[in-house]
Amino acid sequence: MLKLIEAINEVVNNFIWGVPAMICIMGVGLYLSCRTGFIQLRRFGYAMRTTLGRMLRKKDAGDGAMTPFQAVCTALAATVGTGNIAGVAGAISIGGPGAVFWMWVSALLGMCTKFSEVTLAVHFRQKNKSGDLVGGPMYYIKNGLSKKWHFLAVLYALFGVLTVFGTGNATQVNTITTAINTALLNYNVIPQSAHSLSSLIIGIIIAVLVGLVLLGGVKRIGKVTEKLVPFMALLYIILALGVVVINIRHIPGVFASIVYGAFHPRAVTGGIVGSFFTSMKKGVARGIFSNEAGLGTGSIAHACSDTREPVRQGFFGVFEVFADTIIICTLTALVILSSGMNISFGAAAGAELTISGFTAAYGSWVSIFTAVAMCCFAFSTIIGWGLYGARCLEYLCSSRVIKPFMVLYALVAIVGATMDLGLLWSIAETFNGLMAIPNLIALFLLSGTVVKLVKEHFRTELR
Repeated sequence: MLKLIEAINEVVNNFIWGVPAMICIMGVGLYLSCRTGFIQLRRFGYAMRTTLGRMLRKKDAGDGAMTPFQAVCTALAATVGTGNIAGVAGAISIGGPGAVFWMWVSALLGMCTKFSEVTLAVHFRQKNKSGDLVGGPMYYIKNGLSKKWHFLAVLYALFGVLTVFGTGNATQVNTITTAINTALLNYNVIPQSAHSLSSLIIGIIIAVLVGLVLLGGVKRIGKVTEKLVPFMALLYIILALGVVVINIRHIPGVFASIVYGAFHPRAVTGGIVGSFFTSMKKGVARGIFSNEAGLGTGSIAHACSDTREPVRQGFFGVFEVFADTIIICTLTALVILSSGMNISFGAAAGAELTISGFTAAYGSWVSIFTAVAMCCFAFSTIIGWGLYGARCLEYLCSSRVIKPFMVLYALVAIVGATMDLGLLWSIAETFNGLMAIPNLIALFLLSGTVVKLVKEHFRTELR
């Protein structure tokens, strides 16, 4: 039975994350960019000034809401995850250095896609029975499109609920336990025979922590992420920049291999990666997984923001994609490609490849810091996706199911810490891709609303 499920999932997964889907995601991003006059580039300076300025502003949100800074931290908490460490390594190993170039391309278009998602989420959000602000793709489909399209909202919410347990929780917990156990074994704190018991204990501790945060409501989620996300991002960026400085003489060659390898992967990888489309597919898929532009999930957090300006909040979407993909993912790529390690192109690789880049520069002691960074990344992702799952389930049922869902979601951490998650990750990845389909259709149909809101915003700004 498991083999049948695996075979069916593989067929669906290959289609969803195949070339046609990549073209659709990139196509909607290009369409939105054209309709808004490439606002992500034309107004990039304005976006950075607006977002950074509001981040530094200390302000308490209203009841049941987050500050704009807490909203962006919660969204970044879900996007800046272990994929920034393991995913980029996988893209390079399978698609060659050129995959990074296509990751950049997907990010440039994804900035506008995410800008549109956040703008629409804030514009079409509503209050639930508890008085909390709720929004996201299911709400801008419901409140922005005619009834004949409302089935898309149900599909999106359903796929979202099915995705969170795998993508947002179990696989992330598994990464935490692996990182901690590796560090404990390396320093002889525990014997190999205690590995299973250690994993169980770690899983229980994570379950308790996740439950305490999520059951505290949206404001507690915001307070945790606004402290955790800046810390983990800054730690990782400092470590990565250190590697770049140490290997500075190799950096020009690395950028040359990225650009040239995007169009001539065979020449850069010694013939191992011979397909231009393989390089492009891996780069685009990695970019989408990293910044979630096109999936619509980040807009769920932004809809909770205590703001009355949809377009202003939308620029946080531009900032998120830039910070996540252009900065953090690029630094990961530079760590891997500048370290001088032998990369087995064509063979799957994960976090171990990135960690090897750090240890080649600093020595084995840095494994402690990379373990801390991976734990922070993974825990923040669990928190962010917990909010997404709750909002999707609330849309399908009611707010009464949120607390039972949070308890169940927290307990899944124990499963993630103690089980082999190969098939679960693959299935979750498929549902993740399925979420994009109704969202992309909605973005295409509501593009006129985005253009209208942008024009109104800047007309008011110029007064």
